[in-house]
Amino acid sequence: MSTSSTCTQPKTVISDEEVKFFNENGYLILRNVLSPKEQKRLRDASHTLMVNGNPEQPGPDYGYQPGRLTGKSTLKRIDYVVDKDAPFRVLLAHPYILRTVEKLTAPDLIPTWDAMIYKMPNEGISTPWHRDAAVECATDIPIFNVDFYLDEADHDTCVWAIPGSHRWSQERAMNYFKTEEFDLPESQPIYMQPGDVLFHEIRMLHGSPVNTSPRLRRVIYYEFRTAGVETEYGPHVPEYVPLKQDVLRACIELRKQADYIPDDEEPFVYSPPAPFDQFDELPAEGLETYRYYHKDYWRE
Repeated sequence: MSTSSTCTQPKTVISDEEVKFFNENGYLILRNVLSPKEQKRLRDASHTLMVNGNPEQPGPDYGYQPGRLTGKSTLKRIDYVVDKDAPFRVLLAHPYILRTVEKLTAPDLIPTWDAMIYKMPNEGISTPWHRDAAVECATDIPIFNVDFYLDEADHDTCVWAIPGSHRWSQERAMNYFKTEEFDLPESQPIYMQPGDVLFHEIRMLHGSPVNTSPRLRRVIYYEFRTAGVETEYGPHVPEYVPLKQDVLRACIELRKQADYIPDDEEPFVYSPPAPFDQFDELPAEGLETYRYYHKDYWRE
């Protein structure tokens, strides 16, 4: 079976075959998901965030590290992007993506992490093999990141993955941690185009080699878990769940109002089961914040 599919109307969710592929391999590529208009809004917003950063006095959500080639403080990550600009909120409510998340998990899905990752040109920054945050809370219900690509990811800038490694023990996975050798017999590069989307299970080993190319690569990461797993296992306290449900609900309403979204797009209907189906009415003017600092809601 192909490792990817192309989003074309009237397709509204992935197939059963794609679910099987994801469960077996730990990743799934969806091609051509974002329209050119939405891509432009997101690229403009990501550029604004990038130029507003200050490596000398970085804000609390900005992550920098020395470039391997230049030694300069180089932007690598911006957290809580949903709170920072409207296009990121509109993107969170993409109905094809949310229906796919629901099909892979359950109707009580919630967004947890959100960030923009920058692989800056000519700086030589790499990301060693790793698993994502809070894998100790994973169960048989998948937890994964949804990665929206704004730029091409070729051999110089792409993520590498080890298919099936989401089923490995932590002890086996740790043999790869902190290493930067990527072209292994068991690994493969994940080539992406602007507008493509990558789903990857948080336990699947992945990373990216040194970027010495002159090309910029930007990826928006949204992680999803279920309210049931989050309530029972964490890593956040149960009070975190309704806050993130409100974020999702508010973003769904904002997407309906966005002037660059087609009028005939069918919005996602968020219908979690009890006890996660009790909501307060959303403020007409929108939420005061879309940023809920993880450490403020972290279990001890």
